[in-house]
This record gives sequence, structure tokens and C-alpha cells, in this order.
Amino acid sequence: MGARVSNSDSFIDEVTEEVKRDKLYAQMRKYGPIAVALVLALVGGAAYSEYKSAQENARAQAAGDAIYDALTGTDASARAQDLAAVPVDGPAAAVAAMLAASAMVEADDFAGAAAGFAALAADETAPQMYRDLAALKAAMLPNDDAAAKIAALTPLSQPGQPYYLLAMEQIAYVHLDGGDKEAALVILRQIEEDAASTQGLRERVQNMMIALGEPLPEPVTQ
Repeated sequence: MGARVSNSDSFIDEVTEEVKRDKLYAQMRKYGPIAVALVLALVGGAAYSEYKSAQENARAQAAGDAIYDALTGTDASARAQDLAAVPVDGPAAAVAAMLAASAMVEADDFAGAAAGFAALAADETAPQMYRDLAALKAAMLPNDDAAAKIAALTPLSQPGQPYYLLAMEQIAYVHLDGGDKEAALVILRQIEEDAASTQGLRERVQNMMIALGEPLPEPVTQ
């Protein structure tokens, strides 16, 4: 009796396993292609990401090489032309435009530099940091009209602007060029006391204040 029960249980177990295997095979036949497709999609996606990354790295390398080659010229005017002709796009184009306008400044082509900086500052496709810097550099170009220069620098010198302390410094220099020492010192003191001033900027301002005969504030001791 016990043997028959044992054999019956064994038979039931075998049948149960067969049923499970049949269900598993049926599920695999039904969903297997989907699983394979998912695996291929994941592998293909990873391969595409690697390919895209390699392409982007290659483009960045090519852009860097092109800009570097354009910078090797010793003549500033020629260098500006070479930089303006560099076949780059994206952030690299903004860098090339900035360098080209700066080369024009070196070549004393202030009109060309002003146009270059203004174009970059107005380029909505360029990174904002380059647009802001181009606006500042345009305002810093030589200009005998002190009022116009201050008017151009004033919006850039407002707190919250990325280069406001540098714009304030330039306004101070405009006042100095015009002989208004007191107005310049007021701005220099503000820069010296601003918590956002870098060490280099603070030292530059302090040296200017000393040259103007302004005593520096006593350091705060704890």
C-alpha cells in the first residue's frame, strides 16, 4: 500500500514538473522574442551611446586642433581672420569668436573688435557666460566718450551680473582718466569690501588705492 502511494506521489510530481515545463516553454515561445528584442535594444543603445560619445569627442578634438592652429600665427590681424574662419560650432564657435575679437583688439582694429564682441553678446545660441564676457569686453574697448563708456558698463556692474566687480573696476578707471579721483575711490572701496572679490582683484584694487594715497582699512581681528 505504501509503495503504491509513493509511486502515485512520484507520478504526480513528474506530471506537475512536466506541466510547469510546458508552461515555461509556452511563456518563452510567447514572450521570448520580446525579451530578445529588449536585450538587443539595450545592447544596441549602449553601442549607439559609445558611438555618439566617440563622435562628440572627435568633434571636440577637431575643434580644439583647429582653434589651436589658428592661434599659432604671429600677426594679430591674420590670426583674427583665421579664427573667424575656423569651421566650428556650438561652444567652440563662441570661443573662436571671442579669440578673434580679442586678436582684433591686439591689432588695434577696435571697430572690428566691437562688431565681433557685439555679435557674440547677441548670439542666443552661444553659452551665456561667453555672451556676458563679450558684452564686458565690448564696453572695455577704448572710447574717448567717458559718458558713453560708463553708460555701457553700468548695466554690467549691477550686483547679480556675472562680471559686475570687473565692470565696477572699469568704471573706476574711467573716473580716474577723467580726473575724478574721489568717484574712483568710492567704487574701489566698494570692490575692496565686497565679499565676492577674488584675492587677485582685491590686491589689484588695494594697490591702486595705495597709489592714490588712500589708506587701507585696518584688518579685522578676532
